Amino acid sequence: MNRQAQAAVLFLLGAALLHAGFTNLYLRYVKAGLQPLLLMSGAVLIAAALATVWYEWRGRGRSEAGHGEGHDDDGHGHVHREPRVAWLLALPLLALILVAPPALGSYSAMRTGTALQQPYGYNALPASNPLPLTVVDYATRAVYEHGRSIEGRQVEVIGFVALDQAGHPYLVRMALNCCAADAQPVKIALTGKIPPVLQPDKWLQVSGTYTARQTKDPVNGGPIPYLRVTSAKPVPTPKDPYDESWNN
Repeated sequence: MNRQAQAAVLFLLGAALLHAGFTNLYLRYVKAGLQPLLLMSGAVLIAAALATVWYEWRGRGRSEAGHGEGHDDDGHGHVHREPRVAWLLALPLLALILVAPPALGSYSAMRTGTALQQPYGYNALPASNPLPLTVVDYATRAVYEHGRSIEGRQVEVIGFVALDQAGHPYLVRMALNCCAADAQPVKIALTGKIPPVLQPDKWLQVSGTYTARQTKDPVNGGPIPYLRVTSAKPVPTPKDPYDESWNN
């Protein structure tokens, strides 16, 4: 790989990062809060590519002025090239262009233990009815607050459907620390007026009420609260399929 090829790969990789950062594609890889760093990385790669082209152009000019003895020439007419392993730089580019992985879903969720953690505190809840909550927010309040702030209120939660081996339904959201590689599920078990047909990975908007009933995750023994369903309807996959509220 010569320097022109390096510059081309760097430029295309930087452009791909900027494209991912300015669209929803980056949410398949990292949490929303990392968007500025992703955009900055893309800009740095493009700047490095342009600097490489300028350095190569300037070096060629000096070589011509010095009768062919440039920085890529050893004085005997042999041009030095970078090692072939440098072509590995193209792999991330191909991954970004050719592979757009789907968000983690029910298969991963039911094979990974719940990541529910006790929060340091709780945000004040609005007086709206129904009360919109994330899966993480409902689960933490139901388990660690014993439902004190949500008991008797109609809540509304959005997540994707997952079924265990016995066919019991769960509403799930994958929670992120940093990126999709460390995503872990937070689960809510469903009871009450459950739709007769549920398909794994389909997104639902579930309305219901708090119940003190809980179960244990068969994978890691973590607590899983129940939600008593009063109604449910399918919804499109959200722009950001991951839930980041657990570590905010």
